[in-house]
Amino acid sequence: MENKFDFCSFPVFRDVDFEIIVVDDGSPDGTQDIVKQLQQVYGEDRILLRARPKKLGLGTAYAHGLKHASGNFVVIMDADLSHHPKYLPSFIKKQMETGASVVTGTRYVQGGGVHGWNLMRKLTSRGANVLAQTFLWPGVSDLTGSFRLYRKSVLEDLINSCVSKGYVFQMEMIVRASRKGHHIEEVPITFVDRVYGSSKLGGSEIVEYLKGLVYLLLTT
Repeated sequence: MENKFDFCSFPVFRDVDFEIIVVDDGSPDGTQDIVKQLQQVYGEDRILLRARPKKLGLGTAYAHGLKHASGNFVVIMDADLSHHPKYLPSFIKKQMETGASVVTGTRYVQGGGVHGWNLMRKLTSRGANVLAQTFLWPGVSDLTGSFRLYRKSVLEDLINSCVSKGYVFQMEMIVRASRKGHHIEEVPITFVDRVYGSSKLGGSEIVEYLKGLVYLLLTT
């Protein structure tokens, strides 16, 4: 395969040329120490640590990692294994078969799902996606997930077009990709909630999401 892929977690296949870029915003959980240990095993040319001194937002983290990506395609995924690397071959196969510019993982089609969330979290996520589909009609079933494969040039264009931060950023990325006419495909995935730590989704995030939904409705 001639294209080089950049991953944010370790893949489960060996027949693809790849590099792993880890963007860490000064997290206190020892991420950077683990990455440095992996570099000793696999080499700093294969596993790249691109740390930042503090949390500066999801969108800027994407842009920071993109600066160091040498491949033609980039896979964005959580490094806590909520996004399991076993799905990566399906993403790449889908892209090769369809020529898609974006392949996004979805929890909301047959074969997809969520493990480890309570009922309220499931209802909140599902409700957010139903609202977005109703008002923004992006043509995809899962707007708030972040497990995606992008053509590098498309990812760069979308990042430069987006203004949202935090929880709304993923939704804006996929909505703008749809509005720009990029070919988007979906792959079913099961999202597994992190074993350690906790996801912060409260009232302020919900308000931010609703504001972002209205903004995208008026501007896209």
